[in-house]
Amino acid sequence: MNNSVLFQRTELPRPQMTAEDAAAILKEHYGLEGRLKELGSQQDRNFRIDTDAGRFVLKISRSNYAVQELEAQNAAMRHLAQTRHDWNTPQPVQALSGEDILSVGIEGEHYHARLLTYLDGLPLSSKIYLAPSTIAAIGTLSAQVALALQDFTHPGLERDLQWDLRRAGPVALHLLASVSEQKRRDDVAKAMIVAMRLINPLIDDLRVQPVHHDLTDDNIVGTLDTSGRLTPNGVIDFGDLISGWLVGDLAVTCASLLHHTDGNVFAVLPAIQAFHTLYPLTEAEIKALWPLVVARAAVLVASSEQQLQIDPDNAYVSDNLEHEREIFTLATSVPFSVMEVAVLSAIGHQWSQEQPVMARLLPDIDPETINLTDLSTTSADLEEADWADPQIDWKLLAKAASDTGSASTRYGEHRLSYTRLLSKRPPANFPLHVDACLPAGTKALVPFDCVLKRTSQHFILMGSDIALHIHGLECQLDDGATLDAGAPLGHIAGAEGSVGGLRLQLCRDLDLMPPLFTRPDHAQAWKRICPSPSALFGVDLDAPGLASHSILKRRHRHFASPQKHYYADPPQIERGYREHLFDMTGRAYLDMVNNVATVGHGHPRLTEAARSQWSRLNTNSRFHYRAVAGFSERLAALAPEGLDTVFLVNSGSEAVDLALRLAWAASGKRNIVSLQEAYHGWTMASDAVSTSIADNPRALETRPHWVHPVTAPNSYRGIHRGPDCTAAYVAEVEKTLSTIDDSAEGLAGFIAESVFGNAGGIALPPGYLQAIYPMIRARGGICIADEVQVGYGRLGHYFWGFEEQGVVPDIITIAKGIGNGQPLGAVITTRAIADAFEQEGYFFSSSGGSPVSCVIGMAVLDIMRDENLPANARDVGDFLKDKLDDLASHHPLIGAVHGMGLYLGVELVRDRETREPATLETTAICQRLLELGIIMQPTGDHLNILKIKPPLCLDYESASFFTTMLGKVLSEGW
Repeated sequence: MNNSVLFQRTELPRPQMTAEDAAAILKEHYGLEGRLKELGSQQDRNFRIDTDAGRFVLKISRSNYAVQELEAQNAAMRHLAQTRHDWNTPQPVQALSGEDILSVGIEGEHYHARLLTYLDGLPLSSKIYLAPSTIAAIGTLSAQVALALQDFTHPGLERDLQWDLRRAGPVALHLLASVSEQKRRDDVAKAMIVAMRLINPLIDDLRVQPVHHDLTDDNIVGTLDTSGRLTPNGVIDFGDLISGWLVGDLAVTCASLLHHTDGNVFAVLPAIQAFHTLYPLTEAEIKALWPLVVARAAVLVASSEQQLQIDPDNAYVSDNLEHEREIFTLATSVPFSVMEVAVLSAIGHQWSQEQPVMARLLPDIDPETINLTDLSTTSADLEEADWADPQIDWKLLAKAASDTGSASTRYGEHRLSYTRLLSKRPPANFPLHVDACLPAGTKALVPFDCVLKRTSQHFILMGSDIALHIHGLECQLDDGATLDAGAPLGHIAGAEGSVGGLRLQLCRDLDLMPPLFTRPDHAQAWKRICPSPSALFGVDLDAPGLASHSILKRRHRHFASPQKHYYADPPQIERGYREHLFDMTGRAYLDMVNNVATVGHGHPRLTEAARSQWSRLNTNSRFHYRAVAGFSERLAALAPEGLDTVFLVNSGSEAVDLALRLAWAASGKRNIVSLQEAYHGWTMASDAVSTSIADNPRALETRPHWVHPVTAPNSYRGIHRGPDCTAAYVAEVEKTLSTIDDSAEGLAGFIAESVFGNAGGIALPPGYLQAIYPMIRARGGICIADEVQVGYGRLGHYFWGFEEQGVVPDIITIAKGIGNGQPLGAVITTRAIADAFEQEGYFFSSSGGSPVSCVIGMAVLDIMRDENLPANARDVGDFLKDKLDDLASHHPLIGAVHGMGLYLGVELVRDRETREPATLETTAICQRLLELGIIMQPTGDHLNILKIKPPLCLDYESASFFTTMLGKVLSEGW
């Protein structure tokens, strides 16, 4: 290998030529004419030409590159075309002369020219974010290319190339002076020194073979799958083809993926796992992988800065520079030792569970007296918002120590106190240390043979294979002192009789100053580097392992399968606060879907109301107690005049079921008119009038004869559309009523949500119910307004949904949010209708209207009044809808934004003209939003609508976070 040739090549700008020059070459030598577009390149000139015969790429290279090197690239493409795989490569196209490679002259300079077929598809660089499945597919593709090239031979593979990672050290050193910013230059130099120190001992054990060596996001193309995610299916640009390190090829790919991971370095691990599955890496290659990723990142940054100095008009290089700087920053953000463990874990390496062997640090402390704090999501000590107090951990630790004089936090416990609301990333809340409160003056002994090292804040005991970082210990020993296990070390700081604070952290990487906390999704790797310090206390200080997956298995084993859960791999939610939910890792999620929690999660007034009533009495409504009278009175006061009689039940399904029975009793008839695509519940009667195929795929074919569904009055995607569709939909109802009239069976009633909730909150056509209610009543029928989802202040501008239509129903059904999660529903009607039901017998629900339920129901109303939540739903809802409308103006995937207040729906479509539902895209977007800290689910018969119905306490900051994250997903990919 010749460094002088190598360094000379790093100085080459692109060939000096224009599109007119390219057009002349194409016409003269290939007989092609068409539309030209220049494509980016570091040192070549590439032009795409669109012709009647197809698309091609003209590649112009400097003569400094030997013809033999270009012949190797052509031969490799032909070789890959003959192998069996499901991805494509460009193919060389011969000139009219029959040559593969031409020598062309432009203004006295001679260049090499080649023509290749153009591979259609989207480059992966067109997406800012790549999903784990896409990243894994890239790893698979990388392995397949390497395997296919394994038996390829050509003399042109042996070449001097600045991108050859075997030459990364000298190349980076040569280019370092081109890095203009001093700090970045120092960072690149330091990173390369450490990387090369790790790579050099492994060189002899790294396999060498033909490699593409530039399988990056620019050079992998794909197509969008049905969910809108990129599926890689093509490889282009063989300009860096060499005989090089196999693992270097993977390192190049991993480096390019880093700026598609939204800042999470570990997100590239699926690519490594997929590569290893097809083409297993050796132990040496695994050790070398991340140092090579860092080396690649360093060379990218240095090379681009140097290239811009010699070719300042190169837009391709200038556009990529920020990405390359981001790649370098991310590649160096996690220590090499941690990434090696992460890679090993990703490919299935099983670690020994043995903990470090060492003597007790504080032998005078009885391990049985050490109280362990609970700082987890489920801690009973973290009530209401106490977890947000920045001093809460130390307060609870001191409280725990007050009993026995000794207390400690738990190692590896996901601390709720370190969570962050409205964060797109998981919190760094997994402690790699323990904090303890212990009697001041307690003596400490050296736990293992070591050398003492002092820093400005603490001191470190450096053992042969592990280091102990200590804060809070008085130690008079000198820096650099050699210590034997069991020797006196010092004592707990603090005045006599007081309690002192001690912080301990172990680290197997002796060169590392480890962080105190890490992210939950990085914890397994960091635990290997920073193991538990339990042995120092002689007692198990580890937090119990999370059991989310085993609990989910138990749920699947014993909980009936028709009772579904959100997400394929759902977070285990165990706490709520206002509009936020928390899983067992302490991750906070913005709850944008939970219309059950009207006043928010964990409201202290609700907690106290329920506790107080439970402590006194909870029984059934046949007993005489104040709460049932009070709550019934409050509900009647909310309803329009004349609707003054209340039934209390446990759910919306029961409320609708009872409403239908009331209609039958009051009318003496059986037939019910309902809306198609609606959902009303799961009981026999409420399910009968539900025709949503999303909830029941056989809904329309299994309706009993007395149910008469009419066309869904959906002004966006229904059979009649636009603002003037009311008459057409009313006519559909008239037809159905005429059919019922002809049957002489009579009409019992009509049921509909006042706002089309199942369609994402879309308003009924103007005047729709005003036209229909009189037709129903003229036939002796009862008008039922199902307000379970949409009513009770959620719409903001109206307390009841039917108010928007300017009508008054005969029966109102409510549930869900009226109990804020407590099983509670109600039917509000007239005294006459209620009395008609009594002719068929009395009504009784064991727990419907129980003292606890009624007290909770009244507390919800009190909070709604005192915190002005309906007005908040109006104001924040309007703000939110404006933000969503703005997103719709920038993203064609949003077909429409429905609803009002805090009942909104974002309908996603593949085509705004045809309104084809973007069903799979909606599911994928919901999954991506979950990763960004937002709970969101699809709704509608096509499951293509984001249903937005958060707690009514949602504030402007949370609304902005939601729209910002949704905009991020729509812009960057999912």
